This record gives sequence, C-alpha cells and structure tokens, in this order.
Amino acid sequence: MSVLDAKLATALHSREQRLIRRRLPDPAADEGLADFSSNDYLSLASSPDLRARFLRKLGTAPAVLGSGGSRLLVNGSAHAALEARLARFFDAPAALLFNSGFDANVGLFSSVPQPGDALVFDEHIHASVHDGMRGSRVAPALQRPFAHNSVEALRDVLLQLLQENPGFRTGKSSVFLAVETLYSMDGTIVPLTEMVETMEELFPRGNGYVIVDEAHATGVYGPQGRGLVALLSLERRVFARLHTFGKALAGTGAVLLVTPLVRDYLLNYARSLIYTTSLSYANIISADCSFDLLEDGTVVQLSTQLLNLSTYFLSLLRPHLRTIPLSLLALPPHLASMPPGVPPHSALPTPIIPILTPYPRPLSTHLRARGVNARPITWPTVPKGRERVRVCLHAGNAREEVEMLVSGMVEWARAWMRKSMEAGNAKVEVDDAIQAKL
Repeated sequence: MSVLDAKLATALHSREQRLIRRRLPDPAADEGLADFSSNDYLSLASSPDLRARFLRKLGTAPAVLGSGGSRLLVNGSAHAALEARLARFFDAPAALLFNSGFDANVGLFSSVPQPGDALVFDEHIHASVHDGMRGSRVAPALQRPFAHNSVEALRDVLLQLLQENPGFRTGKSSVFLAVETLYSMDGTIVPLTEMVETMEELFPRGNGYVIVDEAHATGVYGPQGRGLVALLSLERRVFARLHTFGKALAGTGAVLLVTPLVRDYLLNYARSLIYTTSLSYANIISADCSFDLLEDGTVVQLSTQLLNLSTYFLSLLRPHLRTIPLSLLALPPHLASMPPGVPPHSALPTPIIPILTPYPRPLSTHLRARGVNARPITWPTVPKGRERVRVCLHAGNAREEVEMLVSGMVEWARAWMRKSMEAGNAKVEVDDAIQAKL
C-alpha cells in the first residue's frame, strides 16, 4: 500500500470506528418500502402526467441528446427559451441556468462579493454556500455566521460589522446575507420578511443584499409553487433567488434569478458556469415539463396535499410523545407544539420533520423492518447531540403509510423503554443481593 493509500484508508477507518462512514445504499434495498427519505416532495418523479408530457416533448424536440458544450460556446435555443420563461414565471428581471444548485451557489458566492465586502450567513446554511465563500475574495474575518433563524442574532452581527467598518456605513462596501427559505435538516422556515426589513433598516444606502436559497421550497410554497419570496411578495427586495429543479420538480439543474447586470457578471466570472458543459437538452425539456405543471395548477393541488399530510403526521405523533422521554424520541421545539402568537412563517407546515433521537440507526433499522424507509442523519451532517431520523413527506404518501410510520416509531420507543426498565430492575436486584451479603 502506498503512503497515499495508507492515509486514505486510515481516514476511512477512523470514520468507520466512529460510525460516521458514508456509503452508497444498495439500489435494491428500498424497493417496496414506503418512501419517507427522498426529496421528491410532490411525488412528480412517479407522476404519469409528467412522464407523458416529457415523452411527448422529447418526440417533437429538434435536439434531445447532449448540449454541445459550455453555454458560452453553445447557447441552445431551448436553454434560452427556458430562462426567458423562468424570468417571467418568477417575476424576475433575468434568469441564468446552472447545472445544479450547488454549482449556482458556488458560482454566485465565489464571484459576486467584492474585496472589502462582508458575507453574513445562517449557521445552518448549505455546504455549497460555504464552498463558494471559501473561493471568494471576501476576507475570512468578514465571513460571519449568526444563530439559526434568529433575527436578533443577525442584527447583532450586522451592528458589529457597521461599528468595525466605516465602508459599510457610507455604502462603499457591501454586506451580503445568505439564508435558505426551508432548511433541509431541521425543516425550519426562515423569518424572511423580518430579515429583509433588518437589512433595509441597517443599510439605508442600499448596500445590504439578501440572497435566498429556495431549493427545498420550490414547488411547495407560494403562488403556483414559486416559493416563499413570492408568497411574501418580496421579489423586489431580495438580491438573488435560487430555485432548483432536482427536488420537488423531479428534474435536474437550477436557476439564479438576478438582474441583467448580475447575470452578465456571472457569465464572465462564475467558474462553475463557464468551465462546464451545460445541461443537456433532455434536462431542459424535463424542467420545462415540470413548470407546465406549476403553471396549470397541478402543483398547487399536490403541495396542498403534501402540507395537509404534514399536519396529519404531527397530529398523530404529538400525543404519543407526551409519554415518551424527550431524551429518547422528540420533535424539535418549533414542531413540538404550535402555541398561539407564533410568527406567520413558523405556522407553515413543512414536509421535512426531524425526529430527534440519540439512536437514529436502530430506529431507522426498526422502521425498515416494518416497511418504512426513513434515514438516520448523524454527525458530521448535523451537530453532535442533534442526531435524528429525518422524515421527508411526499404528496404521494398514503395516510395509511403515515400511520404505519408513527406506529413504528412509537413501537420502537416503547420497546426501548421496556428494555431500559428491565435493565434497571436487574441492576437493582443485583445491588440488593450484594447488600444482603454484606
């Protein structure tokens, strides 16, 4: 074994020992299981209507395979037409396609912020934003996180930046805020209106810019599935929006909604766009078909179905959790109850529901044995002590499947409690026997 091979093997062995080594799942292992794992929130991947539309358009499209190269070398008419359509649909000045949401975030954050600018980001922001920031010209000292979804913590970070740097006060330097509308690990929804208002208040010269990642909200929230920004009528008050096609829309690719100037700048400086072959024509046709379903009202029906299912799931689970120790099985605080007076953004149902437990792998294994696929999520994907089984609901899940999921969780928790009690009783008996001999 070479020195390099030895180092790689040692790193993998370390992860194996800590039970955090990642592996691709067996492709056949999930067959026949109720799906509570994939991000196919609207169940469009199995939609006969979407499949039929896609095959029809493929049959009449002048080009289907490949794309011919980078957009700067081969700008396919289908790509340009989809961008024009998306700009109209999302009520945006301009649109620019990327091969993925990851590529779009890397391209945007690595190129647009200038030297002397600051990047402020939610502590739960996606890894792609971190990669983009690392490649940017923003000094590490000016890359500042704030506590998840906390408007107060955001304000504190921004005030500190204003105090430290006169350029932010005079408008000579810019501050970029990076948030997601729906966070993929916690199912939390950003208090976007309050954050936008905070940026506008503290940067009255217009040098505060909000960048919103709608990857998990696309198709789920807002009029025609246009996302939380559209739901809150903030289209004119955010700097950039990212929508992806690979989750609820059952496609591939992403689009950044920006101004024509920013679009032009990205075409010149976003390396993740410039130096890669663009989406194939088949990918473009697939996305176009998905947006047909957004525009004709199909997606609104599916998203309503999905969010009603989320409410149903929580209504079934919450009563059981009152008799199960929080240390064994729990919902996060934002889902454990919904007291009166909560902010409107928090009241929205979510298709992503984390079930917090220190034993995510045994729970997931128990559910699989009962025909349910819900995956364990552990460190380093989530912080230590915040392990969970993540439930992703879908419009196509039957209520009976949701009931089976809840009963499986409760059954596992009750069995674990019984074992713990038996082990405790056995220890007491041993202690009593020892005491009797003394």
